[in-house]
Order: sequence, then C-alpha cells, then structure tokens
Amino acid sequence: MASTQQPASSGSDGQRYATNDERKRKRMESNRESARRSRKKKKQHLEELMSQLTQLQNQSTIWRERIESVGRNFHTLDAENNVLRAQMAELTERLDSLNSLTRFWADANGLAVDIPEIPDTLLEPWQLPCPIQPITASADMFQF
Repeated sequence: MASTQQPASSGSDGQRYATNDERKRKRMESNRESARRSRKKKKQHLEELMSQLTQLQNQSTIWRERIESVGRNFHTLDAENNVLRAQMAELTERLDSLNSLTRFWADANGLAVDIPEIPDTLLEPWQLPCPIQPITASADMFQF
C-alpha cells in the first residue's frame, strides 16, 4: 500500500511544485515588467528634468544679459546726469554773476532793474510739487 500511495503523493507534490514554479515564474515576470516600466518612467522623468534645466539655463542667460544691459544703461545715464548737473551748476553760477553785474550797472546808472532770483525748483527739480496722480507706464517702455 505504501508503494501505491507514494506515486500518488509524488504526483500531487509534483503538480503542487509545478504550480508553485509557475506562480514564481509569473511573479518574476511581473516584477521584471514592473521594473522595466519603472525604469522607463524614471528615464522619461529625467529627460523632462533635463529639458527644464536647459530651458531655465537659457532663461537665466537672457535675464543676465538684460540685467547687464540695464546696468550699462544706468551707468551711461548716471554719467550723463553728472555732466548735466555740472553744466547746471556752471550756468547757475554764470547767471548769478550776470545778475550781480546787472545790479551793479543798474545801481551805478540809477536805474531800477527787477532781477528775479533763480527758483529752488529749477535747481532741484526733484522737489517740484507733483499732482497726486499715478505715473502710468507700459511694458513697452522697458524693451531693450
């Protein structure tokens, strides 16, 4: 009897092992497929990040060039303003001298001459009284 049962149990054990092997093979195959999809997804994400990096580097270069251009323009305008301030100081001094000579000449000749003083607002235009209105600007003003 033992000999008849042994082949029967071996058959069911063999079938169980075959079923287990089949499950193990399917699980390994599924894991491989999942790993392949994961690698593909990771590769695609990395490519997207590299594309974003390139785009951001290009934008950074453009902004750096614009900032440098604005800096150069600022230095040019600052130099021009310094020249204009010096010219204004020189012209103010000349006008004061001419006004002084005119007063002296008028006093010597007995004439009455009304010579207005130079208003401070002309010497310091940033202190002009301004209306309470917003200053409007458009984006086109800042195109380089």
